[in-house]
Amino acid sequence: MNIKKILLVLSLSLSLISCSSVNLPSVNLSALELSAISPSDLQTDKILALGLSHDQNLVEARKIADPNIASAVIKELNNRILEDENNRIELENVVKYAEMVKASDNNLKFVGTQISEKKSRNIVGKDENQNYFLIGLKDKNNSSIHHKINFSITYNLDAMRSYSSASFCDKWQGCENEDLINISLISSKASGCNASTCNYTEVMELDLSDDFLRSNMEEGFSISFNSKKYSNKVIIPSSYIKGYLMVAN
Repeated sequence: MNIKKILLVLSLSLSLISCSSVNLPSVNLSALELSAISPSDLQTDKILALGLSHDQNLVEARKIADPNIASAVIKELNNRILEDENNRIELENVVKYAEMVKASDNNLKFVGTQISEKKSRNIVGKDENQNYFLIGLKDKNNSSIHHKINFSITYNLDAMRSYSSASFCDKWQGCENEDLINISLISSKASGCNASTCNYTEVMELDLSDDFLRSNMEEGFSISFNSKKYSNKVIIPSSYIKGYLMVAN
């Protein structure tokens, strides 16, 4: 599927979400299924089946005689509208990232858009500039594809850090106890030197499998790039991976 068709599908999905504030429930429920639904959920589903706007749904919820059920229904209605809004934003971000993927070499190379961040290690320290993006390379013989994350960092210090490894972070964003993985150093240089410091820039890449990206595209993932004394964590959001993989496939 080419990028125009992909974006059309995503745009249609956005349109469908915007036409309805919440998903309508199924009306074909058995007696056993009905008995398992709480009174508040049952009232919520009844209100949603009316096809009203979110504000009108809240008006209907406030008409419920039992104040506890009414409160629970209002909370659920607000949760669902928030979930739909988050889904809409997610789809918009996927479309945005997909549009910015650059394909070249007869669709054998894919480069995702660059994410740029400034980070400060302490109040008096100078900002560090870090940039990262995904690259995909497809084998023209068997159509398999492998990926890389390109990470570059510029900092001001008295000596170069010499980044040498990376580590994937756990779901709590902890990276210190994870296995170290070798990285490929692409380049390193110094500029703007004075008597005590220089501006150092290091560029490195880490290989990522297609299976790894696809298994992490719902939650995103984090990686720490490490030198002997310093580490820098980057976060690849779910929407970035989804948009990139829409094109890099």
